[in-house]
Amino acid sequence: MEINLTGVKQSKGVWLVKVPKYLSQQWDKSTEKGEVGKITIGKKHGKTEVCFSLSEELTALGAVGDTDGFLQVPKDYPFTMHTSGGQTMAVFSQSSTDELSLEGMVVHRAECRPVVSDSYMKLKKQQIKESTKPQRLSQQLERAVTTVFKPVANHDFNLEYEKKKKTEGKMVRAERQVVLDMLFSAFEKHQYYNIKDLVDITKQPVTYLKEIMREIGTYNSKGPHKSTWELKPEYRHYQSAEEEEMETT
Repeated sequence: MEINLTGVKQSKGVWLVKVPKYLSQQWDKSTEKGEVGKITIGKKHGKTEVCFSLSEELTALGAVGDTDGFLQVPKDYPFTMHTSGGQTMAVFSQSSTDELSLEGMVVHRAECRPVVSDSYMKLKKQQIKESTKPQRLSQQLERAVTTVFKPVANHDFNLEYEKKKKTEGKMVRAERQVVLDMLFSAFEKHQYYNIKDLVDITKQPVTYLKEIMREIGTYNSKGPHKSTWELKPEYRHYQSAEEEEMETT
């Protein structure tokens, strides 16, 4: 993918600043050609201090969730500066024609935090109040609703389940551990099973069942127990006839 590097040649570096969510929401309300406030950079005791001041228009608009219009958004936001931590970061933009441009390299990282004031505390109180409100409320209806909430003959998840049952011979794969538990329980009662019996016991598709049995069992292709499965020695709780004969000998 080609990247437009024109902007980075003109840029001296960009700042990556984290701001409160409500502040970015206030910025979206700006009507003065996108101007949302001013940044002042100064020095105090030899240390650089940066502060953002929100425009008066946006402080008076009221914060998100302020239905009465009494809340004021905090005006001043000092920056807490951070080092880049040895990371190399860049800022990209994408145009309406999907052209990707490199706007600049991040030279400073900061957090934009409000000054704790009466307006800020009222704002936080309102946000906490809004967050505790239930997302859904029950409501008693005086008459039946006929335009929405009509019953559905069959829900999508039911249709999908039925389709899956048909494609797997009316059997749906259970969790692997559940199938293993059923198999081990069955082999505690008998040493040998044919695949049809195991399908009846576990109610699992043949291909899925054989896949599991190949890992924990052995298929007898000849001998007195031809065409049956038994557990591998490491999974048995019993000894095979051959092992018992060797011990007796």
